[in-house]
Amino acid sequence: MIVAATLAVAGCSQTNPEPVPTTPSPVETTTEPAPQGPVLVPEGSAADNLPLFTAVMEQVAATPDNVAGRAYVDALVAAGFDKAAMQVTADRTSVDDPVDSLQFSVLWKGECLVGQVGPSTPAPTALVLPELPSGGCLVGLTRPIDW
Repeated sequence: MIVAATLAVAGCSQTNPEPVPTTPSPVETTTEPAPQGPVLVPEGSAADNLPLFTAVMEQVAATPDNVAGRAYVDALVAAGFDKAAMQVTADRTSVDDPVDSLQFSVLWKGECLVGQVGPSTPAPTALVLPELPSGGCLVGLTRPIDW
């Protein structure tokens, strides 16, 4: 008897199907989650991109590579900044000791995003400065970014 009732109900649902919704639900239309934290603003100013620059700097500063210039350059490139617009100072002294202070920068639309880290710096520091009259962002010797 139960089998016959089940077949009868199944037969009814076949002849009177439920209407299929034609509009997708809000969950189906969402393809990517909202970004967490600061993001690159390609059309923005240096000040608009300072939060991302600062976040990247702070992430690298919290790692064992906290005085390795390449780590900052690579992390900034991964965040979307242009490697060709960057400068970085040496991370080793002339006697091959780690530097007390490391600076790195990104030239952005005539302004400079500049970061400074190292044992002689109380905390990682990032700010926006004007581009130097001679071009670039950092005064003095910088190392080639050739990787």
